[in-house]
Amino acid sequence: MTDAPSPLGLFVAPVTAFQQNCTVVWCTKTNRGAVIDPGGGVDPILTEIARRGLTLDQIWITHGHLDHAGGAAEMAEKSGAPIIGPHPEDQFWIDGIPAQAAQYGLEPMRSFTPTRWLDEGDVLTLGETTWEVFHTPGHTPGHVIFFCRAARFAQVGDVLFQGSIGRTDFPRGDLQTLIASVTTKLWPLGDDVQFVPGHGPGSTFGVERRSNPFVSDKALGRV
Repeated sequence: MTDAPSPLGLFVAPVTAFQQNCTVVWCTKTNRGAVIDPGGGVDPILTEIARRGLTLDQIWITHGHLDHAGGAAEMAEKSGAPIIGPHPEDQFWIDGIPAQAAQYGLEPMRSFTPTRWLDEGDVLTLGETTWEVFHTPGHTPGHVIFFCRAARFAQVGDVLFQGSIGRTDFPRGDLQTLIASVTTKLWPLGDDVQFVPGHGPGSTFGVERRSNPFVSDKALGRV
């Protein structure tokens, strides 16, 4: 065990009627931060970032569903931060954000083109922290997750939840692809990795690998 301070700070702000976990992460040495999945609530999140003395450097998107990406255009406009991600296979979801918002009776939301698309093996730098990008399709075809190895932390969007996994009944979703994303991309990162999902409470990969009824080793017949 080490008493060294964590290289990473974070807070979670549930947004929209879907209570999506918009996650703000920052380098504790430089106070340079990123907002992951600003689905809405842009002004309160920016206010809290300023209150904490953080500098918003980047906006990261795990996938193109409106509750994760619906506020990205507004946040980029108000902060000047670039939008990074998801994988380009989710462009059709991003293009549909305005119609999705109208369908669900939410406030108007805008589509956007990211400053940078992401793919498997990409690396992001935030202050003095480094983040690895993994392409994790199944919930959507262009879903990605963000992993800070030094902090043993991941933000996994709607790939994995405490006790559950993401839906696969949306266009271009696929259950077996999602299971493969979890077991081949997330599990090798280590049982000790803590994660924030797109909705609900966090957990660790180890707990989910032991007990998740959809992707545990037992559920998949691997024990």
